Amino acid sequence: MGAQSLAVACGALALCLALTGATNPGFVVRITQAGLDYAHQQGIAVLEKELAQLKLPDISGDFRIRHVGKVHYEISRLDLRSFHLPYSRISLVPNMGLQVSISNAFADVDGNWRVKLHFIRDHGSFDLTVENVYIKIILKLGNDASGKPTIDTSDCSTRISKVRVHFSGKFGWLYNLFYSAIESRFREILESKVCESVVTSVRSDLQPYLRTLPVTARIDATAGIDYSLVAPPTATTQSLDVDLKGEFFSLAHRSAVPFSPLALAFPSDHDRMVYFGASSYFFNTAGFVYHAAGVLVFEITDSMIPKDVEFHLNTSTFSAFVPQLEKMYPDMLMKLRLSAPSAPFLNIGPGGLSLKPVVDIQAYAILPNSSLAPLFLLSLTSNVSAVIDVKSGHIVGSLKVGRMKLSLKHSDVGTFQVRMLQSIVNIVASNILLPRLNDRLNQGFPLPLPDRVQLSNILVRFHQNFLLLGADVHYQPRRWR
Repeated sequence: MGAQSLAVACGALALCLALTGATNPGFVVRITQAGLDYAHQQGIAVLEKELAQLKLPDISGDFRIRHVGKVHYEISRLDLRSFHLPYSRISLVPNMGLQVSISNAFADVDGNWRVKLHFIRDHGSFDLTVENVYIKIILKLGNDASGKPTIDTSDCSTRISKVRVHFSGKFGWLYNLFYSAIESRFREILESKVCESVVTSVRSDLQPYLRTLPVTARIDATAGIDYSLVAPPTATTQSLDVDLKGEFFSLAHRSAVPFSPLALAFPSDHDRMVYFGASSYFFNTAGFVYHAAGVLVFEITDSMIPKDVEFHLNTSTFSAFVPQLEKMYPDMLMKLRLSAPSAPFLNIGPGGLSLKPVVDIQAYAILPNSSLAPLFLLSLTSNVSAVIDVKSGHIVGSLKVGRMKLSLKHSDVGTFQVRMLQSIVNIVASNILLPRLNDRLNQGFPLPLPDRVQLSNILVRFHQNFLLLGADVHYQPRRWR
């Protein structure tokens, strides 16, 4: 294949991938079996309460007894006093979703009965115990057009192995005659009602709760994060993986990012309940958005110099390094304008997180009429490392600046030795610029968490092209007054 043909083929492949929406996620959430078990505990507690509130219909009917005649019975005011789910488990069903299996459940019911046989009429109350109830629920996971997760019951079955009834009354032989008819009717009704309650609980409780997962998160006046699902959650034999777009976007004008996320080689860690994989793409879209918005600009004046720093931002100080300033702009205040000529690009590898930003430093003299006179333009390059943590459900960080290198890009005041300014630039970067950046980074960026979920036992690991965060989960139920 010639070079031209190869280029055409590659272009066609890229076009096909773009048209089909084939893309890697910028952010991945992995829920392990431990996390599913915890969520299952919370869900079973809710389901147990829902089942205990089941409304059972009255039961009536006729049956014929040989040599005796037709018996009419009525069962009314059925009250399900309790429904207990002592043994249950949740398991992953690869390529399908989740399965909840409940075994040895039991319930207690009481009510009133009435029978009529010829001239015999009797009534009373009864206690009924349902034992060895088995329930199997299949949950199907998906996502809607807005990128929010969805969940529904794709299958539910209930099997009751034993029903025991104790009647109060005088005619014991008569109760035993219609017991079998009542037992089968009651078993059929309860099996149907249990699955109806499961479907209702999933749709009215679980589905609305999942929709509290934010698919967009506002960061500030400039940017937000897109956490929408790019595909339905994927169940494997060991975990439930949720692929999210994981992309910062401009609130004013959303535009395509000129680079794509790389595939994340997730490790097989399962010590925590949940893991978050934040790709380098995720962080770099932040740099792209903030740079495009023009907010990566910092202006420094003399009033911002810390009191314990023994110099002032004026031409008198700088004339020691740039002699021409003393003649051209004697004893004038100065302003430094720091900006990024291009979006900062962050690298993540096993050794940690680093970036090599380039910063333009434009120096001005502030004239008596408050206008600005350009003096010189410096280029600053530096190695920057970062420390990452999670606080209150936010990714937070702090930067540490390593060796800095200065070069002169342009001068309006003639030539001078740039290296002589190194110490002043170090002070400005370390005492003014870096604290401001770290204050912002300490506010953090929110993780995609549903309502009332808190994280603990945080783990931070660096892998090729992504940051791995592990945590255990605690759900804080809503407190009603």
